[in-house]
Amino acid sequence: MTVKLFEPIANARPSQSLFPLRDNEPDYALLKDPHSAERNRYGKPIALIDLVEEASSLNINGVTEKGFNPNRNKQHAFHFTADNCIGCHACESACSEKNDLPAHLSFRSVGYVEGGTYPNFVRMNISMACNHCDDPVCLKGCPTRAYTKHPEYGAVIQDPDICFGCGYCTWVCPYNAPQLDPVAGQVEKCNMCVDRLEVGLKPACVSACLGNALNFGVVENTPERREQIDTRIPGFPDPSITQPNIRFQQTRNMPRELTRTDSAPIKYRRDDAAGHYRPAVDKKSGTVKLWSVSRLSSRENPLVLFTLAAQAAIGLFAMLLLGELAGNGIVSAIRDSVVYPGAVALCLALVAFGLFMSTVHLGKPIRFYRGFNNLRHSPVAREGAGVAGFMAFAGLHLLAVLGQQGWVSERVDESALWLAGLQGTLASVATLSGLLAVASSAIGLYYMYRCYRIKARPFWNHGQTAFAFVGCSLYLGALALAAVGSVAAYLQGAPVAPLLGLCGLVMGLGLLVEGVGLVLHARDMNAANNEGAVSHYVQCTTFGKTYWLRNALLGLCAGGLLLAPLYSASSTGVLLWCLLAAGAVAVAVVGRALFYVLVVPTTMPGAFFWKNKGFEQHARDIGLAAMPQVGVVPDRH
Repeated sequence: MTVKLFEPIANARPSQSLFPLRDNEPDYALLKDPHSAERNRYGKPIALIDLVEEASSLNINGVTEKGFNPNRNKQHAFHFTADNCIGCHACESACSEKNDLPAHLSFRSVGYVEGGTYPNFVRMNISMACNHCDDPVCLKGCPTRAYTKHPEYGAVIQDPDICFGCGYCTWVCPYNAPQLDPVAGQVEKCNMCVDRLEVGLKPACVSACLGNALNFGVVENTPERREQIDTRIPGFPDPSITQPNIRFQQTRNMPRELTRTDSAPIKYRRDDAAGHYRPAVDKKSGTVKLWSVSRLSSRENPLVLFTLAAQAAIGLFAMLLLGELAGNGIVSAIRDSVVYPGAVALCLALVAFGLFMSTVHLGKPIRFYRGFNNLRHSPVAREGAGVAGFMAFAGLHLLAVLGQQGWVSERVDESALWLAGLQGTLASVATLSGLLAVASSAIGLYYMYRCYRIKARPFWNHGQTAFAFVGCSLYLGALALAAVGSVAAYLQGAPVAPLLGLCGLVMGLGLLVEGVGLVLHARDMNAANNEGAVSHYVQCTTFGKTYWLRNALLGLCAGGLLLAPLYSASSTGVLLWCLLAAGAVAVAVVGRALFYVLVVPTTMPGAFFWKNKGFEQHARDIGLAAMPQVGVVPDRH
C-alpha cells in the first residue's frame, strides 16, 4: 500500500516540522510496502515493535507526534540496483543538501569498480551510505554511547552532541558510513532520513536518484520491477560482519576481475566456489621497495605515544611488584631503596602522559570523561577503565610506600609518631593496592588489544597485535626497570652488571615475542584473501626498506640483549647494552607507526577524486586542499 500523507500531523506541526510536505509529492517518493515477511535472512524479526512496550515519538525537531506509517516499527532497508546506476551523484547531492553538509563530508558516496578489455570494458557504480545493520558494530564500539538502534524503522542514529570525536566507530564500520569531521571534531552519519519516513516519504537520496537505482522499504521486500535482493555485490564487504540492511540487484555479467578507480591497491576476483567476489592485491605501485619515512607520521601519532607509554608503565610496574613477590634479589634491592617511590611515580607519569596524548587525539578533548559511558560493550571504554584503575591503585600504592620510607618518618613531627605504628598496615595496603594495580593494568592491556581486533581491518585483526603489545610491555618495561635500577645501584654502591643482565634477558625475550608475532602475521597475510594482504603488500613495497630495516634491527637487538649477561660487566659491554636498548626503542616506535599507517580497511571503492587517498594527498602536496570546496581538509584528527 502507498502511505498517504496524514493531514492532522501536517496541520499540527510547528514551523520546524518533521519534514515540509508538498501537495504534489510524486508517486516514486512515497513509501510502498503492502506486506512484509516475519523474519529477515539473518533470522531476526522484521517487526521491531515487540522490542518496546509501546510506540514512541522520535522527537524530530521538537515535534512530539508519532509517524503514521503502518510499517513504522519494522526494519527498513535500502535497495541498490547496480544495473541502473549511471554515476550521476544525484544521491550524494540530495543527501548533502538535506543534511547541510560541508564539502569534506558525505553520508552517501558513489564509487566505481571496473574490468574487462576494449571493447568489452565494464564499469559498475556503487552508491553506499549507512546500512543500519542488525548488529551495528559502531554502536557496540562507541565509548560514549552516541549510537542508538531505534525500533522505529530499525534506524541506527548517531548523536554528534554526545560524540567526543575519537573516531573508533569509523574504524569498526566496514562501509565507511560514520564520517569523522576533523574540523568540527565529531562524527556524523546517515540517519535514514527518519523525518521523511515519518511523513510517508522515502529518503532524500532515493527520491533524487535519476536512474531508479536506489529504492527503500521494509527489508526483504523486493521493490517493483526488481528480481533480486542479494546481500553481496562486487566490492561490498562481508555481510556477516554486521548483518547490514541493504539489498542488491546486479544482473549484468561482470569480468572475473574488477579493479578500483581510486588509489587503493585492491581488486576483486570472482570466487566461483563461494559465489561472490573476494578482495585481492592489485599491485598498482609495483614491487619497488621504498623508505617512505615521511609517511610514517599520521593523525594517529598520539595513539602511537599512548600505547607505547602505557605499555612501558604496565611492564615496569608488573616487574617491580611481581619480581619482589617472587623473591628476585635484584628487584628486591630496588624495592628497598629510596628510588622505589620514584619508580612508581615514573609508572604514573608514563600513563598520565599516554592518557594526555590519547585525550589530545580526541576531536573534543574536554569531553574525555564520556569515554566510560559504554562499559557494557565498548573495548575502548573498558581499556580506559582498566588504565584509570591502574592509575588509581598505583597512586594508592605510592602513598603507602611513601609512608614506609625512612626519610619520610624522619621528617614527621614528634606529635605524629603514630605513623610508626601503621607500618604493618601500610605494608598490607601497599601489597594489596599493588596487586590490584597489576590486575587493572592487565585488564587495560587486554582491552587495548581487543580495541584492534576489528573485522573491518583484517591487518589488525590478528594475534600479532597481542604479540606486539605484550612484547613491548616486556622490553620497554625492562628498559625502564634498568634505568631506575641503575640509579638505585649507584646510590647503594652495588654493581650494575647483574641488573643489566636481567633486564637484557627480559628485553630480548620481549623482542623475541614481537618477532614471533611478525613472522606469523606475515605468513597469514601472504596467504590471505582480504585487505590484510593488501596492507602487507604496501608494507613490503611502499615501506619496504623501513620494514626490513625494522625487522633486521629487531633480530639484532633481540639476539644481543639475550646475551647481555655475558658482556654487561665491562664498560664496553654497558655501552653495547645501551646501543641495543636504543635500537629496541627505535623498533618500538617505527613498528607502532607502521601499525597505524599500513592498515587498509574494508571500505567501499572510491571515485577518481572523492574518497580517494591518492587524490587527497595530491591535493595537500600542491596546495589544492586550501580550497574548501575541494573537500580535502588538513591532515589532522
